[in-house]
Amino acid sequence: MAELKEELEQLCTVKRPYLVEQMQEAKGTGDWMDQTEYMLIEAELAFLDGRILELQFSIEHAEIIDAGNEDDIVNIGETVTLRSDEGEIEQYTIVGKAEADPSHGFISNESPLGKALLNHFVGDEVVVHAPVGDLAYQVLAVRPRRRISSVA
Repeated sequence: MAELKEELEQLCTVKRPYLVEQMQEAKGTGDWMDQTEYMLIEAELAFLDGRILELQFSIEHAEIIDAGNEDDIVNIGETVTLRSDEGEIEQYTIVGKAEADPSHGFISNESPLGKALLNHFVGDEVVVHAPVGDLAYQVLAVRPRRRISSVA
């Protein structure tokens, strides 16, 4: 949640004012090159405003997930250690889609792997139906972790 709030703050106080200033400068000269620049900045500003709205919605509708799970069941907000059918050990934290960052081990509860893992126990074998084919994992550990996860 802190990361989402930090990103929102950065976009609202730094990035958006900068783009508005750039837009005013491009609008002021009347040069056709500046008009092209103006349209590009306008498009970037529209995209930025969409991201700001998305972040605001996620923050306003966030649900605190207390992962005080004592029964080793995989839930949102927990870190799961897996062994793939190739024997590789992998670790993921299951989060809401707004916080997902697979390259850093944060997978969405809506992703194929996230969906497949939910409500499974330590020791269970989980099969993920992926575009590349079925992938099998064994749940080795579930570590409770208090996190804030977006429901958006």
